[in-house]
Amino acid sequence: MTTNMALSAALQSLRLQDAEILRDIELALPAACWMAVVGPNGAGKSTLLRALAGLLPARARIDLLGRELQRWEPRASARALAWLGQNEASADELSAYEVVMLGRLPHQAWLAPPSAQDHEAVARAMHRTQCWDWRERPLARLSGGERQRVLLARALAVEAQVLLMDEPLAHLDPPHQADWLQIVRELARQGVAVLSVLHELNMALQADQLAVMQGGRLRHLGPPGTPACHQALQAAFEQRLHLVQLDGHWLALPFDPAPRPPAEGGAQILPLRGSQRATR
Repeated sequence: MTTNMALSAALQSLRLQDAEILRDIELALPAACWMAVVGPNGAGKSTLLRALAGLLPARARIDLLGRELQRWEPRASARALAWLGQNEASADELSAYEVVMLGRLPHQAWLAPPSAQDHEAVARAMHRTQCWDWRERPLARLSGGERQRVLLARALAVEAQVLLMDEPLAHLDPPHQADWLQIVRELARQGVAVLSVLHELNMALQADQLAVMQGGRLRHLGPPGTPACHQALQAAFEQRLHLVQLDGHWLALPFDPAPRPPAEGGAQILPLRGSQRATR
Protein backbone atom coordinates (compact mmCIF):
# COMPACT_ATOMS: atom_id res chain seq x y z
CA MET A 1 0.00 0.00 0.00
CA THR A 2 1.11 3.59 -0.59
CA THR A 3 2.90 4.92 2.47
CA ASN A 4 2.00 8.60 1.97
CA MET A 5 -1.71 7.95 2.47
CA ALA A 6 -3.43 8.97 5.70
CA LEU A 7 -5.37 5.69 5.73
CA SER A 8 -5.20 2.73 3.38
CA ALA A 9 -6.58 -0.78 3.39
CA ALA A 10 -6.31 -4.02 1.46
CA LEU A 11 -9.18 -6.09 2.79
CA GLN A 12 -9.63 -9.67 1.63
CA SER A 13 -12.64 -10.65 3.70
CA LEU A 14 -14.70 -9.81 6.77
CA ARG A 15 -17.15 -12.32 8.19
CA LEU A 16 -19.78 -11.85 10.90
CA GLN A 17 -21.81 -14.80 12.24
CA ASP A 18 -20.57 -17.08 9.43
CA ALA A 19 -21.67 -14.61 6.75
CA GLU A 20 -19.18 -12.80 4.53
CA ILE A 21 -20.03 -9.11 4.76
CA LEU A 22 -17.06 -7.58 2.91
CA ARG A 23 -14.60 -8.89 0.38
CA ASP A 24 -11.86 -7.72 -2.00
CA ILE A 25 -11.71 -4.04 -1.04
CA GLU A 26 -8.75 -1.76 -1.67
CA LEU A 27 -9.06 1.81 -0.49
CA ALA A 28 -6.63 4.70 -0.07
CA LEU A 29 -7.53 7.97 1.65
CA PRO A 30 -5.01 10.81 1.18
CA ALA A 31 -4.42 13.56 3.70
CA ALA A 32 -6.40 16.76 3.15
CA CYS A 33 -9.18 14.79 1.48
CA TRP A 34 -12.86 14.20 2.24
CA MET A 35 -14.11 10.84 1.00
CA ALA A 36 -17.78 9.87 1.24
CA VAL A 37 -18.95 6.24 1.22
CA VAL A 38 -22.39 5.58 -0.26
CA GLY A 39 -24.45 2.60 -1.30
CA PRO A 40 -27.82 0.93 -0.73
CA ASN A 41 -28.91 -0.51 2.60
CA GLY A 42 -26.92 -3.61 3.47
CA ALA A 43 -24.00 -2.73 1.17
CA GLY A 44 -21.51 -2.98 4.07
CA LYS A 45 -20.71 0.72 4.45
CA SER A 46 -20.80 0.89 8.25
CA THR A 47 -19.05 -2.45 8.57
CA LEU A 48 -16.24 -1.18 6.35
CA LEU A 49 -15.83 1.93 8.48
CA ARG A 50 -15.68 -0.10 11.68
CA ALA A 51 -13.09 -2.39 10.12
CA LEU A 52 -10.96 0.60 9.07
CA ALA A 53 -11.13 1.89 12.64
CA GLY A 54 -9.88 -1.45 13.94
CA LEU A 55 -13.18 -2.19 15.70
CA LEU A 56 -13.94 -5.38 13.74
CA PRO A 57 -11.60 -8.27 12.89
CA ALA A 58 -10.93 -8.73 9.20
CA ARG A 59 -8.46 -10.42 6.90
CA ALA A 60 -6.89 -7.12 5.98
CA ARG A 61 -3.82 -4.93 6.00
CA ILE A 62 -4.80 -1.49 7.31
CA ASP A 63 -2.22 1.29 7.41
CA LEU A 64 -2.65 4.47 9.45
CA LEU A 65 -0.30 7.31 8.47
CA GLY A 66 1.97 4.85 6.70
CA ARG A 67 2.23 2.32 9.55
CA GLU A 68 0.24 -0.87 10.01
CA LEU A 69 -2.62 -0.21 12.41
CA GLN A 70 -1.84 -3.30 14.48
CA ARG A 71 1.61 -1.87 15.25
CA TRP A 72 0.25 1.29 16.82
CA GLU A 73 0.13 1.67 20.58
CA PRO A 74 -3.61 2.09 21.43
CA ARG A 75 -3.35 5.57 22.95
CA ALA A 76 -1.23 6.79 20.04
CA SER A 77 -3.69 5.47 17.46
CA ALA A 78 -6.57 7.06 19.41
CA ARG A 79 -4.80 10.43 19.06
CA ALA A 80 -4.24 9.91 15.32
CA LEU A 81 -7.65 8.49 14.39
CA ALA A 82 -10.95 9.82 15.74
CA TRP A 83 -14.25 7.97 15.45
CA LEU A 84 -17.89 9.05 15.37
CA GLY A 85 -20.15 6.01 15.27
CA GLN A 86 -23.79 5.54 14.44
CA ASN A 87 -26.28 5.64 17.35
CA GLU A 88 -23.46 5.74 19.88
CA ALA A 89 -24.32 5.07 23.49
CA SER A 90 -23.16 7.70 25.96
CA ALA A 91 -23.63 8.28 29.65
CA ASP A 92 -26.79 10.39 29.70
CA GLU A 93 -25.99 11.81 33.13
CA LEU A 94 -22.81 13.48 31.85
CA SER A 95 -22.97 17.08 30.80
CA ALA A 96 -22.37 17.99 27.18
CA TYR A 97 -19.01 19.49 28.18
CA GLU A 98 -17.97 16.29 29.96
CA VAL A 99 -18.92 14.20 26.93
CA VAL A 100 -16.79 16.33 24.63
CA MET A 101 -13.91 16.16 27.14
CA LEU A 102 -13.92 12.37 26.62
CA GLY A 103 -12.35 13.09 23.25
CA ARG A 104 -9.26 14.40 25.06
CA LEU A 105 -8.62 11.19 27.03
CA PRO A 106 -5.93 9.92 24.59
CA HIS A 107 -3.97 13.12 25.29
CA GLN A 108 -4.09 12.81 29.09
CA ALA A 109 -1.90 10.85 31.44
CA TRP A 110 -3.62 8.14 33.46
CA LEU A 111 -5.93 9.71 36.08
CA ALA A 112 -4.51 13.17 35.33
CA PRO A 113 -6.95 16.11 35.33
CA PRO A 114 -7.61 17.92 32.04
CA SER A 115 -4.98 20.46 31.12
CA ALA A 116 -5.54 24.00 29.91
CA GLN A 117 -4.87 22.70 26.40
CA ASP A 118 -7.62 20.11 26.85
CA HIS A 119 -10.13 22.74 27.94
CA GLU A 120 -9.18 24.95 24.99
CA ALA A 121 -9.64 22.06 22.54
CA VAL A 122 -13.08 21.26 23.99
CA ALA A 123 -14.19 24.89 23.78
CA ARG A 124 -13.01 25.12 20.15
CA ALA A 125 -14.86 21.95 19.20
CA MET A 126 -18.09 22.97 20.93
CA HIS A 127 -18.07 26.42 19.34
CA ARG A 128 -17.38 24.80 15.98
CA THR A 129 -20.48 22.60 16.25
CA GLN A 130 -22.55 25.32 17.93
CA CYS A 131 -23.24 23.37 21.11
CA TRP A 132 -21.35 25.57 23.58
CA ASP A 133 -24.50 27.22 24.90
CA TRP A 134 -25.77 23.99 26.46
CA ARG A 135 -22.41 22.74 27.72
CA GLU A 136 -23.76 22.28 31.25
CA ARG A 137 -26.90 20.38 30.26
CA PRO A 138 -26.99 16.59 30.72
CA LEU A 139 -26.92 14.61 27.50
CA ALA A 140 -30.32 13.11 28.39
CA ARG A 141 -31.93 16.55 28.12
CA LEU A 142 -30.77 17.19 24.57
CA SER A 143 -32.71 16.58 21.39
CA GLY A 144 -31.41 14.11 18.81
CA GLY A 145 -29.84 16.86 16.72
CA GLU A 146 -28.28 18.57 19.74
CA ARG A 147 -26.89 15.26 20.93
CA GLN A 148 -25.38 14.57 17.50
CA ARG A 149 -23.62 17.95 17.52
CA VAL A 150 -22.13 17.16 20.95
CA LEU A 151 -20.86 13.79 19.71
CA LEU A 152 -19.37 15.48 16.66
CA ALA A 153 -17.65 17.96 18.95
CA ARG A 154 -16.21 15.05 20.94
CA ALA A 155 -14.68 13.63 17.75
CA LEU A 156 -13.31 17.04 16.75
CA ALA A 157 -11.81 17.56 20.21
CA VAL A 158 -9.42 14.66 19.57
CA GLU A 159 -7.74 16.84 16.90
CA ALA A 160 -6.77 13.71 15.01
CA GLN A 161 -5.20 13.54 11.56
CA VAL A 162 -7.83 11.03 10.39
CA LEU A 163 -11.54 11.31 11.19
CA LEU A 164 -14.04 8.50 10.51
CA MET A 165 -17.75 9.31 10.75
CA ASP A 166 -20.67 6.91 10.33
CA GLU A 167 -23.94 8.71 9.47
CA PRO A 168 -22.81 12.04 10.99
CA LEU A 169 -25.84 13.87 9.57
CA ALA A 170 -28.37 11.79 11.51
CA HIS A 171 -30.95 14.02 13.27
CA LEU A 172 -29.41 17.21 11.84
CA ASP A 173 -31.70 19.69 10.09
CA PRO A 174 -30.62 21.20 6.72
CA PRO A 175 -28.93 24.30 8.21
CA HIS A 176 -26.80 22.18 10.53
CA GLN A 177 -26.06 19.75 7.71
CA ALA A 178 -24.68 22.74 5.84
CA ASP A 179 -22.62 23.64 8.92
CA TRP A 180 -21.25 20.07 8.98
CA LEU A 181 -20.25 20.40 5.33
CA GLN A 182 -18.38 23.61 6.11
CA ILE A 183 -16.58 21.91 9.02
CA VAL A 184 -15.51 18.97 6.84
CA ARG A 185 -14.18 21.23 4.12
CA GLU A 186 -12.28 23.29 6.67
CA LEU A 187 -10.75 20.14 8.16
CA ALA A 188 -9.61 19.00 4.72
CA ARG A 189 -8.02 22.40 4.07
CA GLN A 190 -6.14 21.96 7.35
CA GLY A 191 -4.75 18.62 6.15
CA VAL A 192 -7.13 16.26 7.96
CA ALA A 193 -8.34 13.15 6.12
CA VAL A 194 -12.10 12.61 6.55
CA LEU A 195 -14.01 9.44 5.68
CA SER A 196 -17.79 9.59 6.14
CA VAL A 197 -20.60 7.13 5.48
CA LEU A 198 -23.60 9.07 4.19
CA HIS A 199 -27.14 8.26 3.11
CA GLU A 200 -27.56 11.82 1.84
CA LEU A 201 -26.39 11.37 -1.77
CA ASN A 202 -26.57 15.05 -2.62
CA MET A 203 -24.23 15.85 0.25
CA ALA A 204 -21.92 12.96 -0.67
CA LEU A 205 -21.69 14.21 -4.26
CA GLN A 206 -19.86 17.28 -2.93
CA ALA A 207 -17.00 15.20 -1.50
CA ASP A 208 -13.51 15.13 -3.00
CA GLN A 209 -13.76 11.38 -3.56
CA LEU A 210 -16.80 9.09 -3.67
CA ALA A 211 -16.66 5.40 -2.76
CA VAL A 212 -19.64 3.44 -4.09
CA MET A 213 -20.38 0.13 -2.37
CA GLN A 214 -22.74 -2.65 -3.35
CA GLY A 215 -23.04 -6.19 -2.05
CA GLY A 216 -20.07 -5.92 0.29
CA ARG A 217 -17.68 -4.75 -2.43
CA LEU A 218 -16.23 -1.43 -3.46
CA ARG A 219 -17.65 -0.89 -6.93
CA HIS A 220 -16.09 2.49 -7.68
CA LEU A 221 -13.74 5.02 -6.12
CA GLY A 222 -13.03 8.40 -7.64
CA PRO A 223 -14.18 12.00 -8.10
CA PRO A 224 -17.98 12.31 -7.94
CA GLY A 225 -18.39 14.30 -11.15
CA THR A 226 -17.26 11.66 -13.62
CA PRO A 227 -19.45 9.49 -15.89
CA ALA A 228 -17.88 6.36 -14.38
CA CYS A 229 -18.96 7.45 -10.89
CA HIS A 230 -22.48 8.20 -12.09
CA GLN A 231 -22.74 4.82 -13.80
CA ALA A 232 -21.63 3.10 -10.59
CA LEU A 233 -24.26 5.02 -8.60
CA GLN A 234 -26.95 4.08 -11.11
CA ALA A 235 -26.00 0.41 -10.91
CA ALA A 236 -25.75 0.36 -7.11
CA PHE A 237 -29.23 1.89 -6.75
CA GLU A 238 -30.81 -0.29 -9.45
CA GLN A 239 -31.34 2.57 -11.91
CA ARG A 240 -33.73 4.22 -9.42
CA LEU A 241 -32.12 7.65 -9.61
CA HIS A 242 -30.86 10.11 -12.16
CA LEU A 243 -28.23 12.80 -11.83
CA VAL A 244 -28.43 16.42 -12.89
CA GLN A 245 -26.03 19.33 -12.54
CA LEU A 246 -27.34 22.57 -11.10
CA ASP A 247 -25.17 25.63 -10.49
CA GLY A 248 -22.05 23.49 -10.69
CA HIS A 249 -23.26 20.84 -8.21
CA TRP A 250 -24.42 17.33 -9.03
CA LEU A 251 -27.75 16.23 -7.58
CA ALA A 252 -29.14 12.69 -7.30
CA LEU A 253 -32.91 12.60 -7.77
CA PRO A 254 -34.94 9.45 -7.08
CA PHE A 255 -37.82 8.40 -9.27
CA ASP A 256 -40.36 5.62 -9.64
CA PRO A 257 -39.59 3.70 -12.88
CA ALA A 258 -43.24 2.64 -13.23
CA PRO A 259 -45.15 4.48 -16.00
CA ARG A 260 -46.85 7.65 -14.81
CA PRO A 261 -50.38 8.70 -15.72
CA PRO A 262 -50.61 11.28 -18.51
CA ALA A 263 -50.33 14.88 -17.39
CA GLU A 264 -53.13 17.36 -18.01
CA GLY A 265 -53.53 17.93 -21.70
CA GLY A 266 -52.43 14.40 -22.61
CA ALA A 267 -48.66 14.88 -22.34
CA GLN A 268 -46.86 11.98 -20.64
CA ILE A 269 -44.22 12.64 -17.98
CA LEU A 270 -41.24 10.40 -18.61
CA PRO A 271 -38.49 9.66 -16.05
CA LEU A 272 -35.05 11.03 -16.83
CA ARG A 273 -32.22 8.52 -16.91
CA GLY A 274 -28.50 8.84 -16.67
CA SER A 275 -26.48 12.00 -16.06
CA GLN A 276 -28.23 15.06 -17.39
CA ARG A 277 -27.62 18.79 -17.09
CA ALA A 278 -30.43 20.85 -15.65
CA THR A 279 -31.36 24.07 -17.38
CA ARG A 280 -32.63 27.17 -15.67
